[in-house]
Amino acid sequence: MIRKLFLIVVILGFSMLIVQSQSIVRSSDLFTRRDGNPNAARLNIIQDPALDTLISRYILGYKNLEEKNGYSGMDGFRIQIYSSSNRNAKEESSKANAEFLSKFPESEFPELKSYTKFAQPAYYKIRVGNFRTKTEATRLFLLISKVFPDAYIVPDIIYFPDQKTK
Repeated sequence: MIRKLFLIVVILGFSMLIVQSQSIVRSSDLFTRRDGNPNAARLNIIQDPALDTLISRYILGYKNLEEKNGYSGMDGFRIQIYSSSNRNAKEESSKANAEFLSKFPESEFPELKSYTKFAQPAYYKIRVGNFRTKTEATRLFLLISKVFPDAYIVPDIIYFPDQKTK
């Protein structure tokens, strides 16, 4: 009997430690002013506490994604113009990238940046653009597919859009 009680206390203790170690982000924390202006207005958010849990999970998911990929980003789409695992795939991918940059210069298409990606076992891929929706990608895909007929739209982790330019 004492062993069972001791085991229950230990399990409850560990579960309390696990719950305390998880950080929960509240919506009100996301909208705080950091400039220290005492005359700033206050924001009072009235919402279900379950939304704070969802926001925390969302933020934690993207933090884990950043640790895995080495950069922060969000779900989006890119246009894949080249993919191969041939013996000379590295050289071919460089040629495909150079051809893309000559046909679609950054001065005319600033939203089309190319990214070379290596995937195991020996795939070299060239993907272009940072599109939040498939509709955005489709507009430029129609132009790119005329030059690169094997191109297609793929879901990918894209860089966060620059909010200063919009």
